[in-house]
Amino acid sequence: MQRQLNEQSGEAPKHGLAAGDVQPHRPDWTIDQGWSNYTAEEHAVWRTLFERQSKLLPGRACDEFVEGMKNLPIGPEQIPDFRALSEVLMKKTGWQVVAVPGLVPDDVFFDHLANRRFPAGHFIRKPHELDYLEEPDVFHDVFGHVPMLMNPVIADYIQAYGLGGLRAKELGVLDKLARVYWYTVEFGLVKQADGMRIYGAGIASSFTESVFALDDPSPNRIGFDLERVMRTHYRIDDFQESYFVIDNLDELLALARIDFAPVYEHIKGLPEYQPGTVLATDRILSRGSGRYHRQKQESVQA
Repeated sequence: MQRQLNEQSGEAPKHGLAAGDVQPHRPDWTIDQGWSNYTAEEHAVWRTLFERQSKLLPGRACDEFVEGMKNLPIGPEQIPDFRALSEVLMKKTGWQVVAVPGLVPDDVFFDHLANRRFPAGHFIRKPHELDYLEEPDVFHDVFGHVPMLMNPVIADYIQAYGLGGLRAKELGVLDKLARVYWYTVEFGLVKQADGMRIYGAGIASSFTESVFALDDPSPNRIGFDLERVMRTHYRIDDFQESYFVIDNLDELLALARIDFAPVYEHIKGLPEYQPGTVLATDRILSRGSGRYHRQKQESVQA
C-alpha cells in the first residue's frame, strides 16, 4: 500500500515514489513506461498480487471499483500497458495514466491531476515484498487507483484535488488537504445497500488491510466530516486506527465543488486529533476496540 512521510512529524506529504534526487529529462517528470523491459519474474509478481486480491475483493470492494476493473484492459497475465489503459480511460472520463520514475514534487503531482493525468510508478515490488511496501508501485497505482478513475464522480474529484492542491500549497495548508486525500482516495470506505465497501486504493491494493478495514473490531469507522478529517492525523506505518465512511460517492462530488478556503480559515488554530481519537460529536458507525494497535505498542514496550 502507499506510504508517505510521517504525517505527524509536520512535514509536507510527498507524492509518488522514492527515487532519489535525479531530475528527469522532462519538466513534467514523466518517462516512458518501458513495458517491454519487464521481466518474466516481474509479470509473475503482478500475477500473484492480482489473483489473490481479485479473489479477496468480491463483496468487499464497492460496485464502482468492480465495474471499473471489468471494463479496463487489466488481467492477471501481465503488468498492464499504460497506453492501453489510457485509451480506455480517455474515452470514458478523459483521464490517462503517465509513468513517473519516482518522487514527484507536489506542484508537478497536482498539475498532473488537475489535467487528468494520473502519475503511476512503473516499477513493481519484489517477491519478498508482497505484503508491505513503503513506496507505491505499479500494482498499488494501477490496480488500486485506476479502476475508480473510470467512475465520473471519482474522475472529477481527483481532478479537483489536483487544482485544490496547488492552491493549498500557496496557502500553506497542504497538510490539511492531504488528510482529505488520505482518508478518501487512499483509505476511504463507502456505504452500499448491501453493506460497507472499500473504494480507497490503499485498502483495495492491500491483501491484509482489505480484511482489517472491514472485518477487524479494532479500528473506528466514523461518518465522514470534512473539518473533522482535516484535523485528524493518519497512520503511515501500519493499518489505520480510524476509517472515515461516506454515504455515497456523490458526497465526494459535493466536496469537489466547494471552496475549501473558508474551511481552512475556520479550523486554523483548532486542536488536532490523533488517528484513534473518537469524539462525542462523531457519527460512529463502528467504535473500535483499539486492540490491534494497543497490543503492538505493548509488545514494543515489553
